[in-house]
Amino acid sequence: MRGGAAALGAAGFAAFLALGEVVPRAGLVKEAYFPPTSRIARALGGQLTDRAFWSALGDTLTGWALGLVIAVVGGVVAGIVITVVPYLREVTASTVEFLRPIPSVALIPLAILLYGTELRSVLLLVVYASFWQVLVQVLYGAQDVDPVAEETARSYGLGTWARIRHVLWPTALPYVMTGVRLAAAVALILSITAELVIGAPGLGALIGVAQSSQAVPEMYALIVVTGILGLLINVGARTVERRALAWHQSVRGEVAV
Repeated sequence: MRGGAAALGAAGFAAFLALGEVVPRAGLVKEAYFPPTSRIARALGGQLTDRAFWSALGDTLTGWALGLVIAVVGGVVAGIVITVVPYLREVTASTVEFLRPIPSVALIPLAILLYGTELRSVLLLVVYASFWQVLVQVLYGAQDVDPVAEETARSYGLGTWARIRHVLWPTALPYVMTGVRLAAAVALILSITAELVIGAPGLGALIGVAQSSQAVPEMYALIVVTGILGLLINVGARTVERRALAWHQSVRGEVAV
């Protein structure tokens, strides 16, 4: 089953690449706007030999990783505190629902005003967008805690930390891992967006430079790199999720299938 799905996926991707080669060469679109796949591949090869490309890739991954770590730690800690402190969830509910829908890109003027084109501008946007992904999942996980298990833990005299460790955390962990996976993708999107719009060092800035200088194949090559990054991050996040939840019924069932 999995081998067949992988073969079909590879065949579909090959057809997509072939279509990207044929369409511009057939004159259906102008090559100046959409180069053939072969030209994009040559441009990608040129980027791989350019030190500026690897420096920009490092800048993007640095902003992504730092922002994600800060958002995950902050989201988990805030979610647990909101859950265990009496009435805190009710007090913060309206504030969370007000702040969470604000698009991170709306904070770009504030980031520029505060930090200019520094890494901190990227971190501001990445952390803000990713934090809510984790926090909301922790709160959902806390709602799923079995009340009987919670009352049993209290009746046995378990303290707050012990209840978090033995009751809350095992229930919330699947939700937390979902939040981390979503936050990882969102963090990459905001990293590239911040670099592209603000001009902070990274792949987004290189894409902006390539676009403004009419280096269209190089621009598409860099876009392909961001897509590959997104794919690798998603695969890595899912791998970590499976290992962290190897004990969970959902993962055991998935492996069995």
